[in-house]
Amino acid sequence: MLDKFKKISLGNWILIGMILGFIVGLILNFWVKDPFIKDIVLIDNVFYIGGTVFIKLMKMLVVPLVFCSIVVGVASISDIRKIGKIGGTTILIYLLTTALAITIALLIAGIIKPGEGLNMAGLAQANLTTAQSMADTVINIIPDNPINSLASGDMLPVIIFGVLIGIILAKLREETKTVNKLFEEGNTIMMEMTSIVMKFAPIGVFCLMAKTFAGLGFEGLMPLLKYIGCVLLGLAIQAFIVYPSIMVILTRLNPIKFFKRFISVMFFAFSSSTSNATIPLNMEKLSEMGVSRDVSSFTIPLGATINMDGTAIMQGCAVMFAAQAYGIDLGTSALITVVFTAVMASVGTAGVPSVGLITLNMVFNSVGLPVDAIGIIMGIDHLLDMFRTAVNVTGDAICTLIVSFRSKALDLDVFNGKKEIKKEEIDYFGN
Repeated sequence: MLDKFKKISLGNWILIGMILGFIVGLILNFWVKDPFIKDIVLIDNVFYIGGTVFIKLMKMLVVPLVFCSIVVGVASISDIRKIGKIGGTTILIYLLTTALAITIALLIAGIIKPGEGLNMAGLAQANLTTAQSMADTVINIIPDNPINSLASGDMLPVIIFGVLIGIILAKLREETKTVNKLFEEGNTIMMEMTSIVMKFAPIGVFCLMAKTFAGLGFEGLMPLLKYIGCVLLGLAIQAFIVYPSIMVILTRLNPIKFFKRFISVMFFAFSSSTSNATIPLNMEKLSEMGVSRDVSSFTIPLGATINMDGTAIMQGCAVMFAAQAYGIDLGTSALITVVFTAVMASVGTAGVPSVGLITLNMVFNSVGLPVDAIGIIMGIDHLLDMFRTAVNVTGDAICTLIVSFRSKALDLDVFNGKKEIKKEEIDYFGN
């Protein structure tokens, strides 16, 4: 019996925690009338402490995790100097598609309004960033004191400081091996700490869900369903409208031919929920489409590191969900800050399951939103993580195809099915 429990994945445990928290919250809301047991013992102590401790553990991770990840991520792309034009084009397309993804998510959630009706304004104290002009928003990105920004969790200056350090480490690679190694080891430590903290996620999610629905009842269910709908709609638009459109505009190739041959990779990404594990299959399938391995061996691993369009869509919907749930009106400058932060966060998001929830803290903090809402949506994130991973790897492949075409490294006869590439001509990754 114990072995069966050990085989249940963390994502499924979080889902179980969400469902149990929802049920317990409803029971407290409708059937438990004793205020001492309901309010004092459970809601104000057990559930409050359990949920708050978990949220604080996640907030504890954000600054060091993001800072180390961004430094390591930027420093690791020093090969751009060798690949030249290909590297610049690749990064430009990756950042463009991520910006489009987060913008689409904000628009969808702004129209559907998934957070309305949740009425959580009295359940947490927001610390909304003061509205400021576009000029001030840009100026304040540059840190006056980077150490102070790190200590206070002011994420935009932290990101910029991390990017600058990463660029310098990439430029001075031979002279800064020790410092580079330090950040790599720091990143490894923070990823391991993230894994440890996430083991407590089922308990934290249970407490947060029970506390929330003990006060809201069934009326809190519809906003969650609308949030799921927003994310899935955004992912579908990104995968089947944005990507094909960019592909047609930049290459004039038929996207239907691409999807027919790439669908197996999307299913694998969906089932594994990790971009990194999909790298070998992604490269192999692109080789079968006529993409040069010289291009894909650079663009696909890079995409698994910095191209997180699906994650950006989730973060955009989550920001609007939280703002609407807490009755916070995000201004134009705040939304632009969200777009910029989410794009930069994609550089520091590792291609492993659910790590986007940790960097979501960073996006929330950039505009002062309460992070309590993350615990509410965390229970359903495992399912959404599967869909957004499929979108992430599709974006990597589409970008690779475009870069390969524009650098004349794509065999058009192979892509169009006029010629089959021989199996022995494919340099299988890892063999």
